[in-house]
Amino acid sequence: MAIWGEIKQSYKEGSYLTRLLYINVAVFIVVSIAILICTLSAVRTAWIQYVMMPASGWQFLHQPWSIITYMFLHTSIIHLIFNVLALYWFGKFFLNYYSQKQLTSLYIIGGIFGALVYMLGYNVFPYFIPMSGSSYLLGASASVMAILFAPVVTDPNREIRLALIGNIKLKYLGLAFLLIDLLGIGATNPGGSMAHIGGAIAGCIFALMLNKKSVDICSPINTIIGWFSRISFRGMHKPKMTARPGGKATDAEWNQYNNETRKNNNARIDEILDKIKKSGYAALSEEEKKELFDISHK
Repeated sequence: MAIWGEIKQSYKEGSYLTRLLYINVAVFIVVSIAILICTLSAVRTAWIQYVMMPASGWQFLHQPWSIITYMFLHTSIIHLIFNVLALYWFGKFFLNYYSQKQLTSLYIIGGIFGALVYMLGYNVFPYFIPMSGSSYLLGASASVMAILFAPVVTDPNREIRLALIGNIKLKYLGLAFLLIDLLGIGATNPGGSMAHIGGAIAGCIFALMLNKKSVDICSPINTIIGWFSRISFRGMHKPKMTARPGGKATDAEWNQYNNETRKNNNARIDEILDKIKKSGYAALSEEEKKELFDISHK
């Protein structure tokens, strides 16, 4: 099918942010179809709990994979749309300061922190302890919060423009989100609010460690992702692009050319990010800021 081929090509050639968006949407579609089939067949859908993050520590021991799977899982179209839009918008902003690999790794780290804070809250606060056996967490919100709060710590006085509000500094936007989630712990979605706070903590730790100590907490995740990528694409190296006078480049040659261009852009981004690590974002020239912005949005 032509459409399916285009989707696969778009995923393969897309940025890390694009791939995260695709994965979230794809998981939603697959899970929704599975739930529909079970419903029409009068089959129970209790299986979905095994990919959600449980509040019970004992139950988590029986499904440890859920600390990863839950952050890609949505069962409501409204929940999915909200998180995908937030991930896209904050992800684009994140890439003004950090690399695409760090985006993916922080997404995972933020989700893990969110899950741990959620589980901790339900097993520490007496009010929530009776509910811990039947409470589950799902969605990308904690990961999105981590991606938002890294730039908040790195460039707190940076102004962004919001519809109906106008210009607002990042630090005030972050503070508003934190206050909403702190108040939300006593509202209808306490688990989600706890997870959001956990994600925000992860984003803050990532930015502080990188900016102050030059320690990238995303490195271990990057290594793991790279290891899986090498296994997945082993043996799929393309031939080098060669000039053929009087003829057009083949698809393989153009793909190789695009890959080399992408590598050069990534190398330039890493060079600018190294400067940010050593001297801070403010040390960049206007030309370097523009270059970082332009390359990260290609």
